[in-house]
Amino acid sequence: MSAMTTVDVELGARRYPIHIGPGLLDDAARLAALAPGRHVMIVSDDHVAPHYLARVVAAFSARASGKTVGTHVLPAGEQEKTLARFGGLMAALAALGASRDATLVALGGGVIGDMTGFAAACWMRGVRFVQLPTTLLAMVDSSVGGKTAVDLPEGKNLVGAFHQPAAVIADTSTLATLPDRELRAGLAEVIKYGALGDAAFFEWVQANAAALLRRDAGALTHAIATSCAHKAGIVARDETETGERMLLNLGHTFGHAIEAVQGFGGLVHGEAVAVGMVLAARLSAGLGLAPRADAGRMEAALRALGLPTEVPAGLDPDALLATMRLDKKNLSGTLRLILWRGVGQAFVATGIDEGAVRRVLARE
Repeated sequence: MSAMTTVDVELGARRYPIHIGPGLLDDAARLAALAPGRHVMIVSDDHVAPHYLARVVAAFSARASGKTVGTHVLPAGEQEKTLARFGGLMAALAALGASRDATLVALGGGVIGDMTGFAAACWMRGVRFVQLPTTLLAMVDSSVGGKTAVDLPEGKNLVGAFHQPAAVIADTSTLATLPDRELRAGLAEVIKYGALGDAAFFEWVQANAAALLRRDAGALTHAIATSCAHKAGIVARDETETGERMLLNLGHTFGHAIEAVQGFGGLVHGEAVAVGMVLAARLSAGLGLAPRADAGRMEAALRALGLPTEVPAGLDPDALLATMRLDKKNLSGTLRLILWRGVGQAFVATGIDEGAVRRVLARE
């Protein structure tokens, strides 16, 4: 097995590791040790399961004297992250007879991680869970930090809880089966860390765009480890998003609105975030908060990664704005957006004129 990189999320007694490297899903001893109780429920989707579910089941069963290992496979896609699917997972846990020492295992991308984590937060008022992310986006963002949720038709991630995993095991070998579109979507979250607080990393991503897109192992490992280190530090300082952690939502208020208005069947999450970051940069420039040249840098960097930079045709700016008003960062009915003063300088903005936001959405 090749060298493994570990980043720790420092949360006192709830501290946990993020292990990054190739071949980690084949480390049966490491995986089995993460589920000390009698019951294990492995949750995946019908895209990921054919590639990796059997070996993960074998790993958790290998040393499982008396252990019951169940599986629950969901249809793939954000449109499946619903209360109805969540209810089905709850029923599967009941059928398994899962007790309070159960471990839930999320094998897949962000949708599976969010759903499994929320189930772990709710089952018997909270049980252990482990993240085994298989997409770049999940490795660098959604598997780390304990945000779990499901969507409603009215908006994304509106029903959820903070519930930290016991560990994150990011097997970079799984990226070999990741579709190109999903790889590009994950790179939106990678460059986000540079955009919000690390100009040098932003420039590194720009300079290494071609290597990242051709899945160069060294470039991807560096991108994942650097992204996780940024997120781990922010989560350790602001676990429940009362301040600094809101910066991680750069592009997300716009992006979540696009996803919701499209019925979670249009742009995938990373693509929507890419458009959202461009809109945030344009709004910042239009309000005189940041140089227009930096908005251009953002657009150019995202285009070089093969990502969209414009609101999809046909979306109603008023519908997008109405959805943005349901964003979880908002306070007392007032929009709170993550804007920037330039590359590497994001901040929480309040009291932003909705007319200015609408003009950006409509590209007026």
